[in-house]
Amino acid sequence: MTYRKIGRVLAAALLGLTPVAAATGDGEAPGAPGLDQQFLPADKGGLITATGTASRVWATVQRTGGLGEIFYPDLGTPSVRALDFVVAGPDGRAARAVGAVTSLIDRRSLSFEQRLTDPAGRWRLALRYVTDPHRATVLVDVRFTAGPGHRLYAVYDPALANSRGGDAGRTDGDALLASDGGVASAFVASPGFRATSSGFAGVSDGWTDLLADGRMDRRHRRAAAGNLVQTGELRGRHTTLALGFGPSTRAALSGARAGLRRGFGALAREYAAGWHRHLAGLRRPPAVADRTLWQVSAMVLAASEDKTHRGAYVAAPGSPWAFGRDDPSGPYHLVWSRDLYQIATGLLAAGDRAGAQRALDHLFTVQQRSDGSFPQNARPDGTPVWTGLQLDQVGLPIVLAYQLDRTDVATWRHVRRAADFLVGFEQDGNRAPWSPQDRWENQSGYSPATIAAQIAGLVCAASIARANGDVDAAGRYLRTADSWRARVKAWTVTGTGPYSAEPYFLRLTKDGQPDRGSRYDIGDSGPSGVDQRRVVDPGFLELVRLGVLAAGDPVVRNSLRVVDAQLAAGPYGHRASFDGYGEKADGSPWDYPLPADSRITRGRAWPLLNGERGEYLIAAGDRAAAGRQLALLAGTATGGRMLPEQVWDQYPPNRPLGTPSTSAMPLAWTHAQYLRLAADLAAGRLLEQPRAVADRYLR
Repeated sequence: MTYRKIGRVLAAALLGLTPVAAATGDGEAPGAPGLDQQFLPADKGGLITATGTASRVWATVQRTGGLGEIFYPDLGTPSVRALDFVVAGPDGRAARAVGAVTSLIDRRSLSFEQRLTDPAGRWRLALRYVTDPHRATVLVDVRFTAGPGHRLYAVYDPALANSRGGDAGRTDGDALLASDGGVASAFVASPGFRATSSGFAGVSDGWTDLLADGRMDRRHRRAAAGNLVQTGELRGRHTTLALGFGPSTRAALSGARAGLRRGFGALAREYAAGWHRHLAGLRRPPAVADRTLWQVSAMVLAASEDKTHRGAYVAAPGSPWAFGRDDPSGPYHLVWSRDLYQIATGLLAAGDRAGAQRALDHLFTVQQRSDGSFPQNARPDGTPVWTGLQLDQVGLPIVLAYQLDRTDVATWRHVRRAADFLVGFEQDGNRAPWSPQDRWENQSGYSPATIAAQIAGLVCAASIARANGDVDAAGRYLRTADSWRARVKAWTVTGTGPYSAEPYFLRLTKDGQPDRGSRYDIGDSGPSGVDQRRVVDPGFLELVRLGVLAAGDPVVRNSLRVVDAQLAAGPYGHRASFDGYGEKADGSPWDYPLPADSRITRGRAWPLLNGERGEYLIAAGDRAAAGRQLALLAGTATGGRMLPEQVWDQYPPNRPLGTPSTSAMPLAWTHAQYLRLAADLAAGRLLEQPRAVADRYLR
């Protein structure tokens, strides 16, 4: 045994884990359950899945190299943590293949290539990824160029059924099989693996073995349930890997071997052809748009839809920050009623009306029977997860129904229940449009953005009510909407705030009295007891976008000046005053719980806000300025054309301004916003703005 491996055994003992045996073993792996490892950073370099519903698997491309989370059997269930590659040299050293350059190799398909190069020039690795259009199988084309004595290993870290600690694995011939309850995987190669091993993370897995002296000399054939990691040594310089999934190891292995028989080239061509057909059925990219980014955005939205529960589009295929550590619900790979509206309007902008229709149908399917509201978020099958309530999540589905011209009786029944919920909502002595949460789900009160969604929802509900002959309901909804519009400034505009001598919109008021210095705690490590007049955000622009207020409204214009002075991050903008939802100052992940007043974390800049500003500028008649906002939004895209939730700002750790942070990427909302603004620019108007609302309040 080498000194390095002796050190590893001692380290395992100190952690209270079973030490690895000194001799090479081919039986049961020791060290159960191994070390728990959180999911990988959420800033993905790509997202792959086949079109159609036959292949219920999605894979994320990790920016540093290899694959991150792979989802199966639905888009709410990560079943793989990572698929990494390790290169071992003749000097006894092994290193993960990182530092990838990720590129889109077909602008009309979610097809990605990664190139990795050893800094010393000793080896090169090229990886291409595809999912089998007919099966739940991911395939990787691996081309490895290296000097004599170099060996390449694939390190597979399953998390079957979204459980990192319950996977059991074994070698069966040349296949690595794993299972956890009713989910299984099979990992095979062509040509077949030279050697395989199943072990426990950080103790007896192949990577830990390789790290010690560059050799995988412990080839364990079995590992009991735990934090399983499986490793295969590749044979030759050109290999195809297949990772199949199924309800049993037999089914998973059958799918993986079928993929190998078809071959990577044939499946890659069929995979790409599916995306070509999808784009052919949509709008052509408008001249104002980046053609490739437009098409990728349309594909990202389509790829964000679950294939079993149609219309269930998730927010993002990742688990940012602390959510990757200990939140099994993974709030980003849930279906949010708020985000689903944004996604649906992006689908409409791209010409995918059928996708938007499915989104609305899904919302109606999950509408709460008890009161007519919609879940804050839910798994793709409709099971609610978080139980918060932001009233924009109730108003916006009504707006979507109106935009889709859905006036049938069945739609009206759903719309009526949602609209009645808004009109009659009351909690803790507060009545709508006061909301338990604003659109960023962490403050209660009177929010301009949330009030805009409620007013627009009620006016749209009135239109659908009239189409169904219910004039009484229509009148009730319009009277309520008119009353709220007449009072929205009284609830949310201050004339005594510190940022301007002229009135300006606040992020929200806790009590509907904006000239009072009512105080509240910001949260997310932000300050406590902040005067509500010191907290602003650009959410009031929803009043313009949805047709409630005119773009030229003097309070709107002055509020823009205030927001720019308080929240600008170069050409980008922060979400709200004192926002702490973002990385720590040293760039490490956002976490919870965090001490109040600590200012440990900072919310970074949100590029989707550039899209919202662009929509305002179109309403204000300044198309040139709106075009610049579209370009700024496009400028945040990666080489794989993924758009992020947040980008780095002017604060520590002082990364390049406007480049993606480690937040969620791709974020479906950001891609939808790009499509919507580009379509609006091409049309010269806000296509999403409900005509019924604009006719009532702006004409």
